[in-house]
Amino acid sequence: MAANPPAANDPAIEADPEAELDRLDITHQKLRLLLDNKLLLCPVDKPERVLDIGTGTGIWAIELGSVVLDHANDQRLLTRIIEIGDEHPDTEIIGTDLSAVQPGWVPPNVKFEVDDCEEPWTFREPFDIVHGRYLAASIVDWPRLASQAFKATKPGGYTEFQDYDLTYYSEDGSLTDDLPIQKWITTLLQASRDVQRDPCPGPKLAGWLRDAGFRNVTEQKFKLPIGPWAKDQYLKTIGAWNLMQIEEGLEGFTLRLFTQILGWKKEEVQVLLANVRKDLRNPRIHAQFD
Repeated sequence: MAANPPAANDPAIEADPEAELDRLDITHQKLRLLLDNKLLLCPVDKPERVLDIGTGTGIWAIELGSVVLDHANDQRLLTRIIEIGDEHPDTEIIGTDLSAVQPGWVPPNVKFEVDDCEEPWTFREPFDIVHGRYLAASIVDWPRLASQAFKATKPGGYTEFQDYDLTYYSEDGSLTDDLPIQKWITTLLQASRDVQRDPCPGPKLAGWLRDAGFRNVTEQKFKLPIGPWAKDQYLKTIGAWNLMQIEEGLEGFTLRLFTQILGWKKEEVQVLLANVRKDLRNPRIHAQFD
């Protein structure tokens, strides 16, 4: 469908920036739980320099660089954070993003820069770790990004991406094509592809990294339930956090694509989203993604 995009300041397509920042931090907590409180899965041994691309609120870089842990609020010791933050406070951690939305107070070994990770990287020194996560639907040229990460990673260092395949599915047939939630996510993913932002990079990451020159590439896949419908308490908790972050950003990342790219009216989008919210909270629909 062809349509003239609304004006940039049209309230129909304006996302709430505070809600999006909250969603990013909720997503961070969800991944912390999913990865057993680890911030990294790659083996880490006294890194000197760490790069976090698409850092968002900066919470990952800040936690990685923290030299003081509040153990009263953390039931489990974050082994990797202790290694890097407590034992190696001289580790330099750089977080980059298109927007300067990070907090003003950060650990002294953490700094943030406004930068586009899809533009040529200009770092003078390579990194022990290059890290990026949930960049789905944000990157135009993933192979180029992987190539730049390869060039910026020290010999013997690691690049780690944690990202999604945002295709919704169910293992019991409860997510059917006629449901509003399935119509919504299918349309949303296609709109993202129409603007050359791959919404499902997860399954392709290993291939892109190998093509860029990386060796010993490993990958792990995790299931992310949508909502607390799982019987397993671990998955139930993750599903609750996942539902929270989807609902927090539902209107923001739907309105812009549906109105600007697909030509929908705001009222049409709102009707669809009202039904999507019902499906998201329906315990009989066992939707998930990887």
